Amino acid sequence: MEVQTELQTLITSLIQGFCRGPQNSLYGEAGEAAWAEPLVGFSSGADGVYEDLRRHAGPSHWTPQEIFALAFPEAPAAPEELTVVSWVLPQTEATKADNRRERIYPAERWARARIFGEKVNAELRREVVAGLAASGYQAVAPVLTPQFGVRESETYVFTSNWSERHVAYASGLGTFGLCDGLITPKGKAVRLGSVVVRGRVLATPRPYGHHQAYCLYFAEGTCGDCIDRCPVRAISKDGHDKVKCDRHLERTKPYVREHFGFEGYGCGLCQTGVPCESGIPASRKLA
Repeated sequence: MEVQTELQTLITSLIQGFCRGPQNSLYGEAGEAAWAEPLVGFSSGADGVYEDLRRHAGPSHWTPQEIFALAFPEAPAAPEELTVVSWVLPQTEATKADNRRERIYPAERWARARIFGEKVNAELRREVVAGLAASGYQAVAPVLTPQFGVRESETYVFTSNWSERHVAYASGLGTFGLCDGLITPKGKAVRLGSVVVRGRVLATPRPYGHHQAYCLYFAEGTCGDCIDRCPVRAISKDGHDKVKCDRHLERTKPYVREHFGFEGYGCGLCQTGVPCESGIPASRKLA
């Protein structure tokens, strides 16, 4: 199947154009953008990472072929006919600076990015799907489908049937850190999104040989700064305690309501004030 360079150009322009427009908003009085300039990556629907992920996460986790078949049951596609598009939405410098100063609860900009910024991300998914459809390409945003959900897992505590972080990893956009966040060339203070499209785009190379290659703790046994940034000690050398983390997020809801005047939540302290906040961290062994 021929690689479609015009499809890659179309997708990239749809994502970048949306993020430069008025829809990209924190919906505050200052009219600030929710997200900085995005990164875009691509992976093949036939990439072995997706089958590996299904084996690890369980049979309820979709491969690209499965979610495409759910969206277009009348027009099934072979895995190699599909491309998974992933994007990274970096937090703005102002949002990171605000949250860097916090010790227990999120800064207002961060909480707005979590709630209103994710609404922007959802609209971006819809915009990409619609823009592709207008150009004759079938596409689906997995997390916006009625079948998408999060469930309890004996192995992983919580698991969903589509993981934006793992899609970004497969698409050459980053590797995982000690706190489970994805460390990208724009850092760990990000949100992620994806769509699956029928069409073949050249896959983005994965410039790493391990799924935790960019994390200084895993790569060289240094750092671990995210451990001390977590206000409830949900991060340790053993990894990320999702239950503790989730409980803290629940406790942030009344704080956001009382201090910022909207219904929301957030934290992100482990994503800010750390060496991987805004990029791939430099080795501490050479410092």
